[in-house]
Amino acid sequence: MFENLIDHINDALYSYVLIILLVAGGIYFTVRTRFAQFRLLGQQFKAVTEKTSENGVSSFQALMVSTASRVGTGNIIGVATALCLGGFGSVFWMWLIAIIGAASAFVESTLAQIYKKRGIDGCYGGPAYYIEAATKRKWLAVLFSVFLVLTYGFGFNMLASYNLQSTFSSYSFYDASVTPWIIGFITAALVGYCLIGGGKRIVSVTSFLVPIMGAVYILVAIVLSVIHYKALPGIFEQIFANAFDMQAIFGGFSGSCVMYGIKRGLFSNEAGVGSAPNASASADVAHPAKQGLVQVLSVFIDTLLVCTATAFMCMTSGVTPPTDSDLAAAYVQDALSASLGNLGPVFVTVAMILFAFTTLLGNLFYVDKTINYLLGKEPSKFFRNICYVIASVVIFIGAGLSADLLWGIADVLMGGMTLINMPVILYLGKYAIRALKNYEAQIKSGEDVSFRAKDIGLPHKTDYWN
Repeated sequence: MFENLIDHINDALYSYVLIILLVAGGIYFTVRTRFAQFRLLGQQFKAVTEKTSENGVSSFQALMVSTASRVGTGNIIGVATALCLGGFGSVFWMWLIAIIGAASAFVESTLAQIYKKRGIDGCYGGPAYYIEAATKRKWLAVLFSVFLVLTYGFGFNMLASYNLQSTFSSYSFYDASVTPWIIGFITAALVGYCLIGGGKRIVSVTSFLVPIMGAVYILVAIVLSVIHYKALPGIFEQIFANAFDMQAIFGGFSGSCVMYGIKRGLFSNEAGVGSAPNASASADVAHPAKQGLVQVLSVFIDTLLVCTATAFMCMTSGVTPPTDSDLAAAYVQDALSASLGNLGPVFVTVAMILFAFTTLLGNLFYVDKTINYLLGKEPSKFFRNICYVIASVVIFIGAGLSADLLWGIADVLMGGMTLINMPVILYLGKYAIRALKNYEAQIKSGEDVSFRAKDIGLPHKTDYWN
């Protein structure tokens, strides 16, 4: 009954509400920012390299934390699930939601910078702070925060743990009744150890691992695409033909490529969900728009590079995707086996270990910052350790649950966050757009970039930019 309820809520959210909200919002911000996600690509790379104070979190580090959360098991198993259940056309809809969603990512991360707070170890903030400032309804900010804790502390982390252990299912030693729990325990123990070091350790670990794992993964995908170059025209033909097969789409929308492309694309890049702004707010930058532009890069890295890498590794293999989401991990491994032989499953397993680990750490970074908001202060070391123990137990439990149930729970919780965050950034978006115009004017004039809240007529009180 619980699974059926989750399925019905998902159908309602992703068949109508979220598709309209995300696509319309993304298009609106794309037009209002004059296609900033493409037009200012050079500034995005330049902003990543901005130097910061010795104790501050740099733009690059904030990018790596948000990318660590975005680039995870969903980039492998999530994409494979979309191919299995939605067909090759789902890849197109993942691309589309990333391209237009990047503008939403710019706006929410810029707003997080504008409304960020001063803390003992630097700055912090996120959607909860701009929601409260904009609506004057603390209960709505609290509700969003609760959704975030449930989404990233429970839903996504249980799913990441399950996805990780599922990649071992193709090995001879795998015992469905025992192995998931062993892998879940090891993963939970490693994450718990890292969490004891606090936020700084999370930032340093993800900053080191994310670029390496992403680069190797994409490089392998490029090599395989070059090897199977003759298959590429046919694959692109299938992607676009399937993406616009109206009879198939409207004949069963809840199981169509549009639905799965948007669901898995949103799960992966999180644009408009309200997660990445928690990392963006921690960056020490000279202008809020800079960090907004940096987060555009994170969306592109996640979907246009890493998700596409998985899709092409699977599609060029010639292996037919199954129609069962529980077999998504096996599908990826079979596809890689067809191209790389015995090395294929090992490569997928190693990638999943790294992706899952950084996802878990990135997710819990968000949870950590959100708990600070809910409590109204930095929690005691004892309370924080209790939270870390709970987080580790959740990771352990997730390894042994059902794939369909975990995907469903994660999608519903993520949808709840999006339903609160998107209307608020649509309301506040004018200040992010003004900040972008202010930033571009200073770049054009050649002056040193700086920012004050009064430059954009911000009516709300802020801790920074005064």
